[in-house]
Amino acid sequence: MKAAAFNYEKVNTIQEALRLLELHNGNAKLIAGGQSLLPSLNMRLSNPEILVDLQGVSELKGISEANGVIRIGAMTTHTEIQNSELIQNKLPLLSKAVPHIAHRAIRNLGTWGGSCVYGDPAAEWPACAVALDGVMVLTGPKGTRKVAAKDFFLDLYTTALEENEILVATEFTLKASEKNYFEELSRRHGDYAVTGLVSQIELKESLITDCRFVFFSVASTPLIAMGMKDLILNKNLSDLANPALIEQAQNIVRVEIKTLPDLTNSAQMKTHLVGVLISRALHNLAK
Repeated sequence: MKAAAFNYEKVNTIQEALRLLELHNGNAKLIAGGQSLLPSLNMRLSNPEILVDLQGVSELKGISEANGVIRIGAMTTHTEIQNSELIQNKLPLLSKAVPHIAHRAIRNLGTWGGSCVYGDPAAEWPACAVALDGVMVLTGPKGTRKVAAKDFFLDLYTTALEENEILVATEFTLKASEKNYFEELSRRHGDYAVTGLVSQIELKESLITDCRFVFFSVASTPLIAMGMKDLILNKNLSDLANPALIEQAQNIVRVEIKTLPDLTNSAQMKTHLVGVLISRALHNLAK
């Protein structure tokens, strides 16, 4: 099947893109890397009047640091994140996640913002953004606003992005001391995750002061295991390897994380894997 006919315009500024969005009143689509949008066009799941290409908007690109905040532009590609020394040194969790995103050709074209706005529950970046307590920077006709990543992903392929708004960047405030763990289970490398877990803990010396365990590809959005905070807060890092604590953690997440089936995996299978991943994460974080 081929895409229906549409117009195309490449813009050079955010304001040009906003003007076109307003002009076409809900019938325009922004295209970033196109790795999700183009297949949906070809299957006629999306039928816009015009595609607005953001590749020429330099202000949406790049990774920077200022005043203890890392900012990733929406048009930054997966490969650019993977190759960034700043990310490797300051946000290593993202470096661990990138190799799991599809394949090299897709990582070279696909973008941070495209993945986040698409809101695929099996995607790595939305879960990472939530685990790292990121803030989504949005701009539209009413100006710029910020939304916490945990509040941005609302439902299956649905985000808090309002009509005629653009995701400009995501910001991450750096913490003094932290450890993280990323793992996803898939049939083959590059396939969609059956179940995944992004883990981030903050430390004062060896004492756990905060944590976020975020499961993805289990429901319609990334899910935070809130019960894990009650379980491990103010414990020593070494306590995470305690078999009794791990068993308790498995019981907590298997009850709290309400899984949904997909085309090839049952909800029961995903619930089992949720427990497997939390066990692996705690063993790894305790090291």
